[in-house]
Amino acid sequence: MSKLPPPLRKLPLPVIGSPLFIVSTPATVIAQCKAGVLGTMPTLNARPAAQLDEWLDEIAQTLAAHDRTQPERPAAPFGVNLIVHKSNDRLDADLATVVRHRVPIVITSLGALTEVNEAIRGYGGVVLHDVINDSFARKAIEKGADGLIAVACGAGGHAGTTSPFALVQEIRRWFDGPLVLGGAIATGAAVLAAQVMGADFAYIGSAFIATLEARAKEAYKQAIVDGASTDIVYTNLFTGVHGNYLKPSILRAGLDPENLPQRASRLLAFDTERQQHKWQALEEAQPGHEATPTAPPDSAAKAWKDVWGCGQGIGAVTEVLATEDFVARLRHEYETARRRLHGEPA
Repeated sequence: MSKLPPPLRKLPLPVIGSPLFIVSTPATVIAQCKAGVLGTMPTLNARPAAQLDEWLDEIAQTLAAHDRTQPERPAAPFGVNLIVHKSNDRLDADLATVVRHRVPIVITSLGALTEVNEAIRGYGGVVLHDVINDSFARKAIEKGADGLIAVACGAGGHAGTTSPFALVQEIRRWFDGPLVLGGAIATGAAVLAAQVMGADFAYIGSAFIATLEARAKEAYKQAIVDGASTDIVYTNLFTGVHGNYLKPSILRAGLDPENLPQRASRLLAFDTERQQHKWQALEEAQPGHEATPTAPPDSAAKAWKDVWGCGQGIGAVTEVLATEDFVARLRHEYETARRRLHGEPA
């Protein structure tokens, strides 16, 4: 195991809930942390930008109250995700808010900037950077990240194509710091397998979409419950960057999942003035609102609103559960697998 910084030590379960675009809110983060999982959310989910300050206050105060009343069962720490991409014109403002609140864990994605890492490490925060290959991993550490999240084949959203076995082994040849593995992990046994391979933590996203606290359409949650790995489509059509999406949502959008064209440009426009009307439409399309576009989505916002990101591990998700119940199941499966691995009675 790696030598871990204080915020990552003694997690009740070695799991980080991945930040889910649109879906993650304070409700999901708080539920995950109370259940013993490190909960996270994208800063861009707070709309308008000023709401991020309120959300971080809500999370910190709620978890502190939980710890006062249940000192024997303290909550796990929480984190946020910063999109470090040139199209994110909220980065500076969101980073300032994160620094002001001294958020314990910050996950950076789609780019690595030394100045961002220095700002977070300056107050004692921990930076974990999303990577899909060994080359990006090396660049992230060179620019000051504390740890890495290896997003392997089968992960939801903007995933890579490298086997988790290959990706972990390549990174562990030279890096002995905090390492998180993501990609089709949805059971406690898979969490243990990630550790056996050399990771410190498992990264779970898609399975948390099918929880009561997640801000996702009921049809989205049910598609995960009903789906399996064969229902996942890997394409760059919707954002310009390859990612995994649920086939039923592509069909609902009037597209043929078997014959999707390749997109030549990267369209990662996360936050610009010209996109504000699209964000308003996104908010209106939360549970209770349906949308059925007939043309390929033309923005990152539309991709996640109408065409749903999802990983290959959903065959293990058979019902929509409260986060507490799902994590309890993970913990039971994890301990059962650990005992089996050591030849102990189940």
